[in-house]
Amino acid sequence: MKKEFWISSISAYLLVACSGNGSLPVVPSDSDLQFDNLAQTWDEGIPLGNATVGALVWQRDSALRLSLDRTDLWDLRPSDSISGPNNRFAWVREQVRKGDYLPVQQKFDWPYNALPAPSKIPGAALEFPLKMGKVSSVHLYLNNALCEVAWDSGTKLKTFVHASEPVGWFVFENLPDTVSPDIVAPRYNNPDEVANDNSHAGPALARLGYKQGTTRKDAGTATFHQEGWGGFSYDVVVRWEQKGGTLRGVWSLTSSLSEDRAEKETADAMKRGVETDYRSHMGFWRDYWAQSSVSLPDTVLQKQYDNEMYKFGSAAREDSYPVSLQAVWTADNGMLPPWKGDYHHDLNTQLSYWPSYIGNHLQEEMGYLNTLWNQRDVYKQYTRRYFETDGMNIPGVCTLTGEPMGGWIQYSMSPTVGAWLSQHFYLHWKYSADRVFLKERAYPFLKEVVTFLEQISEVGADGVRRLPLSSSPEIFDNSIDAWFKNMTNYDLALMRFAFGAASELASELNLTDEAVHWKAVGAELPEFALDEDGALAFAKGFPYNQSHRHFSHAMSIHPLGLIDWSQGEKSRQIIKATLKKLQDIGPDYWCGYSYSWFGNMKARAFDGEGAARELRTFAECFCLPNTFHANGDQTKSGKSKFTYRPFTLEGNFAFAAGIQEMLLQSHTGIIRVFPAIPASWQDVSFNKLRAMGAFLVSAEREGGRLRQIRIYPEQGGTLRLAIPEGSKISFVSGNKGEKQEQDGILTLETGKGETLTIGF
Repeated sequence: MKKEFWISSISAYLLVACSGNGSLPVVPSDSDLQFDNLAQTWDEGIPLGNATVGALVWQRDSALRLSLDRTDLWDLRPSDSISGPNNRFAWVREQVRKGDYLPVQQKFDWPYNALPAPSKIPGAALEFPLKMGKVSSVHLYLNNALCEVAWDSGTKLKTFVHASEPVGWFVFENLPDTVSPDIVAPRYNNPDEVANDNSHAGPALARLGYKQGTTRKDAGTATFHQEGWGGFSYDVVVRWEQKGGTLRGVWSLTSSLSEDRAEKETADAMKRGVETDYRSHMGFWRDYWAQSSVSLPDTVLQKQYDNEMYKFGSAAREDSYPVSLQAVWTADNGMLPPWKGDYHHDLNTQLSYWPSYIGNHLQEEMGYLNTLWNQRDVYKQYTRRYFETDGMNIPGVCTLTGEPMGGWIQYSMSPTVGAWLSQHFYLHWKYSADRVFLKERAYPFLKEVVTFLEQISEVGADGVRRLPLSSSPEIFDNSIDAWFKNMTNYDLALMRFAFGAASELASELNLTDEAVHWKAVGAELPEFALDEDGALAFAKGFPYNQSHRHFSHAMSIHPLGLIDWSQGEKSRQIIKATLKKLQDIGPDYWCGYSYSWFGNMKARAFDGEGAARELRTFAECFCLPNTFHANGDQTKSGKSKFTYRPFTLEGNFAFAAGIQEMLLQSHTGIIRVFPAIPASWQDVSFNKLRAMGAFLVSAEREGGRLRQIRIYPEQGGTLRLAIPEGSKISFVSGNKGEKQEQDGILTLETGKGETLTIGF
């Protein structure tokens, strides 16, 4: 699909909309979701969202249902187990030393499973009686972030969540009768609620102990108010008006944790009108889709990629909370969501933001970084209380406000969580070349993390620095064996990255003493542990010998890039042996995100066939019809022994990043176009993907031949481009400086904002 065509078409349609046409014009694409019927379950509903509020469009019993959600609907009651005199890493270490781990499990793990909160909670739903006959089509227009439902009778619904306001609109046309929405509240008073949907749901909402909220319906307005724990509350308001066969209405869901108020939001929206709101809504999506695009010859991968980037645009914003396990689509099944819908920083949030870098969506990524930055005081208090050190670490499982929630503490309270999160600050700097961000955010954040890592680690008599306890998510689950006495490759890779990155950024800021110090501390760390086949192990003496969903032992290959193909034969042998071992042991206990991650790893090894194969397996076997990642193998075809269907988003977004890695890589400081595509991809292109150094790159390959590369240097500077094998440069235009070509690398000095074109 060519987004350039999309954008021009959208602009034309917007002119129609501006002329007063109230039909909410849409532009279809080949990647749109289209069905003959409404979904019968919430997790297959059509997703709409703006990273603050969201909706799922589906059918429950005999009603059209919009499941409404909001990111800051949270029960934030404290977890009492994360307190007291034994809330210390040193105490945990002592229990491990004694071989008595039950007290640790009772303190930190059992409450997470036994208590319903803290937890993300669902919102409510709107229902419309289906009196219009048989549904003929359901269509999600990706370009417009709008869902259209049509009935054989001629009735049509168009509904969208506004891109930047906390409201959603619905417009019915050709209604045969008067119709009004009902607010259906979650049942907080039904302890016997059962999900029966294989979604790994939590306990019934009644476990929260809330008094059931109040619902009121008047002419043209309905409201719902729900009181939660500790003075928290949330409100749903819907307003509508029907003239003849046309019904127009708007809803809002607001939380007492924000300044938004549903009553005012809906009243203001009705004054603006749906056409006005649709124009501003489309202003966002027009700009969003213009940021980057890809055109692939594989229709399965193309459709999945476009839907992933649509979901990313629906779930991530600069001014939003980060993407949680389900973002703005919390389970609507009467239960608390899987894993409490919380923030899992042992993989889930990190993978969710992988496509923001090459995908050229750094602004949307800032919601993640802003939250991490703004919660530093909470993290430092946690670090001082639990680890008894200076600096900063971050809970691996935490609430909306950053407080630790416990669970399997080898991972939920791991010493290296902050190191992995700090990579996102590092990557933002590398891809943006924003020196203000480097000075004011990236290095200060990293410095706090490595200050902690230096203090929590110990240098032995052999001069080697190690953690007192080490783990590898989620090897050996929650047993005492999950604490390794030798450094795991997971912890080691993250510490190597953090100290190396801190030294690099300090040097960039001319903080020479600090750069030298962090480099010296990093040099004290041990070597990576390899097994007898030369593959990365979990830790010394613990080879990768069991199928596992989390490739924690291979972090040094991807995403950290500490062991890279570019480093020569030794590194290549480690990469090949590690990937082969993953393949040989097999995917019995992989999740969908494992395939997405493996696709990224294959791309880093320049295996285009393998990358495409793993990503296609993800799309075809681990996603529901609406493209939601369901963790388990939905085809039951042997791709995994996990066949359940808990919906989480990290696999979706890691998939998108895998496609991008196939098309463009720059993590070594050299830009490579089409580095890992299958030989059969004769015609493939991309537009404005982002390379490190703040270079926006576009490239076209036609008939198996690279035709052209266009590069826009946002900041200027030295460009190093690998000339693809078999290609020969015919011209370079738009560049004022000398070009150098040596060992297959083209080096150019570029001017800020001066586009250059390279022909082949």
